[in-house]
Parts: sequence; C-alpha cells; structure tokens
Amino acid sequence: MLKKIVTGLAAAALCAAASLAHAAYPEKPIRLIIPFAPGGSTDILGRVLAEAMQPMLGQPIIVENKAGAGGNIGGHFVAQATPDGYTLLLAAAGPTVINPSLNKNMPFSPVTDLAPITAITAEHNLMAINPSIPAKNLREFIAYAKQHKGGISFGSPGAGTPAHLAGELLNKMAGLDMQHVPYKGSGPAVTDLVAGHIGLMIDNMPPLLPQVQSGRLRAIAVPSAARTAAMPGVPTFEEEGLKGYVIMAWKGLMAPAGTPQPVIDKLHAAIVEVLKRPDIQKRLIELGAEPKGNTPAEFAEQIRSETEWWAKLIKDTNTTVN
Repeated sequence: MLKKIVTGLAAAALCAAASLAHAAYPEKPIRLIIPFAPGGSTDILGRVLAEAMQPMLGQPIIVENKAGAGGNIGGHFVAQATPDGYTLLLAAAGPTVINPSLNKNMPFSPVTDLAPITAITAEHNLMAINPSIPAKNLREFIAYAKQHKGGISFGSPGAGTPAHLAGELLNKMAGLDMQHVPYKGSGPAVTDLVAGHIGLMIDNMPPLLPQVQSGRLRAIAVPSAARTAAMPGVPTFEEEGLKGYVIMAWKGLMAPAGTPQPVIDKLHAAIVEVLKRPDIQKRLIELGAEPKGNTPAEFAEQIRSETEWWAKLIKDTNTTVN
C-alpha cells in the first residue's frame, strides 16, 4: 500500500511539473519556419504575424526560410522537430494538402506528423502578365496564347504549388499549351516575371500587387467567386467566361505532432487575438487576404476536405512533378 501511495504521489508530482512547464510557455524564442523563399506571400504574412505576436507571447519569434521541394523541406523540418512549441510551421496549401497527391515519396505526412493550430487567412489569387504580352483582359490573353502555342511560360513558387496547378487548370479549361517554370518561391518567380523571362503567374496577391501598382505587371483576372476588395476593378475568371475557375489559397499555423494541448491552446489564443486587431485586418485585406482564425478541429477538417479536392484536380489535369 505504501508503495502504491508513493508511486501515485510521484506521478502527481510529474503531472504538476508538466502543467507548470506548459503554463510558463514560452520561456525562450520561438522559430517560425517559412517553407518558401523570402519575398513571397507566405514570407510576407509570416513576418507580419511574428511581429504582432511577440508582445503577446513575451518572447521573440524568429522567422526562418527553409525553401525547396514545393514546401516539403520546411514542412519536413517542422515535422521532425521536438514537439514543445518552439518550432512552428506557417503552413500553406502546397505542402499540406497538395503535395501528398503529387509526391509518391512524401518525406512526412501533414495529417499525422503535424498538429493543426488554426487557419490564419483565406487568400485571393491574381493572374498577372508581363506587359510585353499585348492583352488587356483574359479573353485577349487566351486568344494571344492560342496564336503563340507553346510559346508562353508561366511561373510558380514550385512544382505542385497552387500557382502551378492554377496554370495547368487554365491550360485545360482554355485549351492552351503554356509551359510551367517552377521556382523556389514566389519572390524569384515575380522577379523573372517583371524581367520578362516568363509571361505570367497566377499566384497569391501579396508579391504581385506592388508590381501591378507600379505598372511593371498587368493584372488580368482573379480566380475567386467574387471580386476582391484589394483590386475591385479586376474581374473574376468567371466574369471573363471561364465558369468554375475558382482557386483560393490559405495560410495556417501548425506544430509538430505531439505538441502538448496547453501549448496549442496558448498559440491558438494568441493568433486569434492578433487577427482581431483592426490594423492587422486592414493589412491583410490590403494583401488580398481575409482573416480567419478557426479552431484546431475545424482546421483539421479543412485540411482533410481540401486534400480530397486537390487530389481530384491533380487527376483531372494530369499534373505530375519531376
């Protein structure tokens, strides 16, 4: 009996110590892994949120870019990290719900190796072209592309990303033969688009908007169900005749699987509170994004349903990665 009592007290002490440790979280800087190169929408959003969350958590949030393999390198890095809340992933659709259907040898499972915290934003995409292409709208672009069969290339942040699949879907729906050029992030792709090395991109708005506003790129259409507040003068693909062409992007926060629930809860509360701030909401809307902030369970269901949706699109467009 005495042995059982001692064992029980020891277990209770361990639980109390663990609870206190979780209550004290965070006690050191947090690493926020961006699975793409600097300059893209994931990177821009990550730095905005890191700055806003630091005062709430009382510790620095260090943004690190780990680009490559369509986001898989960064995602795998976080999946292998110690599940203590000090290494987080700014997740995007590519490595989370798309790559599992494209890569036969995925280095990690987004469903089993990562813990969802919250969806941060839903994001509008934008089709932008280099002004050397003499098209002012989508109908004119499609006509031009058909006249120059195989002569137009579109860029993306990497093979298998939403931008890649958006281009392949445009090929299929409009009967085009554009060539895909993958990059290690939106930043390098936009640089080449401005320089005229590629003809267009259909990507998240943040890296494209400044170039459109400066006149270096021309906005053609948004693949959304409705026009976006960030660019109300730009029509949707459906308005331009491509019915059903709707591709939205998103960003979310994830941690390694096994991260203690109290840590997940604290991170969730912090990010949801940040997303309520008027200045953050205004900044996100300017970037073509809508603040979200759902529960971990709702985010997990979103990941499950979107994995199925993208798998069908990948099959319908016969998209593969080398």
